[in-house]
Amino acid sequence: MERLVIPASHMPSLSWSQLADNTKRNMARYFMDRRWIVRHVKSNEYDAWSQLFRGYCDFYSWPTSDEHQRQIWSWIHEEKCVEALVAVEAEGDRTEIDVPRGLAHLREWVRPLRGATSGYLDDLYVDPPHRGSGAVEALFGAINDMALERGWSVVRWTTAEDNARAQAVYNKLATRTSWVTYDMTPHAE
Repeated sequence: MERLVIPASHMPSLSWSQLADNTKRNMARYFMDRRWIVRHVKSNEYDAWSQLFRGYCDFYSWPTSDEHQRQIWSWIHEEKCVEALVAVEAEGDRTEIDVPRGLAHLREWVRPLRGATSGYLDDLYVDPPHRGSGAVEALFGAINDMALERGWSVVRWTTAEDNARAQAVYNKLATRTSWVTYDMTPHAE
């Protein structure tokens, strides 16, 4: 699966009128020439994947270790119970020009009440300098394509209550549910 997406342009904190004409031309050329390819992470991309996943863990102040990283990597490439998609910048001819800059972890889950299978998006992360460049839209486009190909009735995910930036994107792409999420930590009696 590979998806090519033209990013939405984003502007710096200066207003458009404050920029010199040659800067405007260069920015327009840069954004017009950039595309994002979304594909499964390759088995030789552990370092790039690990850097993104560590960034994700740091964002949520979640502890991680080399052992933790290797466990997730084995779920992706050996057990295949999690799929990892990455967003990679590419030129117009689809030649990749960088390492992965966006990451999505998904898995299939069954919904007995509905009698359907669905997708669950566990993790979504874009390297901070590449936020607003179209990478997240490219990832969601590929996730949508995957859901259609597999006949998933829905793709579900959760996000932190205080992650307003992500919610602003999600509110454009999906319907916020009224379900309340619980976590039960098993304990011996």
